[in-house]
Amino acid sequence: MGPMAVSWTSVAAISASALGIALLVIVGAHVIARLVLRRWSQGERFVRAATVPFRVLVLVVALFAVVQAVRGHDPDDWWWDAAVAACRVLAIGAGTWLVAAVVVFVEDITLGRTRTDVPDNRTARRVRTQVLIIRRLTIAGFAVVGLGAVLLTLPGARAVGASVLASAGLISVVGALAAQSTLANVFAGIQLAFSDAIRIDDVVVVEEEWGWIEEITLSYVVVRLWDDRRLLLPCTWFTSTPFQNWTRRNSELLGAVELDVDWRVDVAAVRGEVDRLVRTTELWDHRASVLQVTDAVGGVVRVRVLVTATDAGRLFDLRCFVREGLVTWLQSHHEAALPRQRVTLDERPPAAVPPPGQAG
Repeated sequence: MGPMAVSWTSVAAISASALGIALLVIVGAHVIARLVLRRWSQGERFVRAATVPFRVLVLVVALFAVVQAVRGHDPDDWWWDAAVAACRVLAIGAGTWLVAAVVVFVEDITLGRTRTDVPDNRTARRVRTQVLIIRRLTIAGFAVVGLGAVLLTLPGARAVGASVLASAGLISVVGALAAQSTLANVFAGIQLAFSDAIRIDDVVVVEEEWGWIEEITLSYVVVRLWDDRRLLLPCTWFTSTPFQNWTRRNSELLGAVELDVDWRVDVAAVRGEVDRLVRTTELWDHRASVLQVTDAVGGVVRVRVLVTATDAGRLFDLRCFVREGLVTWLQSHHEAALPRQRVTLDERPPAAVPPPGQAG
């Protein structure tokens, strides 16, 4: 006897049973989650991240069970074959979504434990950079694996893929050449993340511009310049071009302030004023404050002041503060040190002119 026509009463019963089991699973998972929340501080974040993909996965599995149960009672097999294939694709997508959400949650926990708002944040910035790169790789990897799993469930796609791979040698070569720069940037981005060459919030000088590393992706790096412009550079630029990283080992920096003053300057008095200025500001980190005469030619004396700060931004503000303070102090308390241009007038008697007739 051939397969009987589908009975809508049977479909309703099977669907109700599957839906009831799905609801029991969802409610049971919810109860377990509430119990876990009492002992795990991160449990609420985990529940928020996994609730939607978990429920979607459970409902898709229930739908898949219904389709499989009803399929044997319907003589129209092609229709149910398509429904089974669709449910299989949805299940793969929901499962990939759930696993990716769990992995991203674990990465978020790592990011939450690394604070970058502290003075000595080198290790935290390195971890943050690596975790962000791993997150992008994770999402891309799950997307590729999920898509591959979906294609493997479709016999037609497998046949088409095999024929394309067998007959597309030239296209493969052209595609590889076209993707060469993209793949180079991807590998360069991974290298930057794990070689510790640059990190998020590193202070760098690139293309004669000063700024901070704002974002590192698998293809490009975003540098936030001092005037809030964004400079986008490919990852391969950082692996092939020399650049300055001011926070490679630590964030403390040494900066210079140079002034040209007159030869009559009282160096000891200027040095005392520098000491007073740096002690009145919180920008100085108390590591170094030095005044030196570095040159004395061309009618002026060049004075250089070296000061230190905890990071590049505070150092810039400190240099401006010291420079402004010295200029104001020289104008009001030490006018003799202001640079001057001297002109000497040499008056000589006119040369004697011989009387007429004696010339020659």
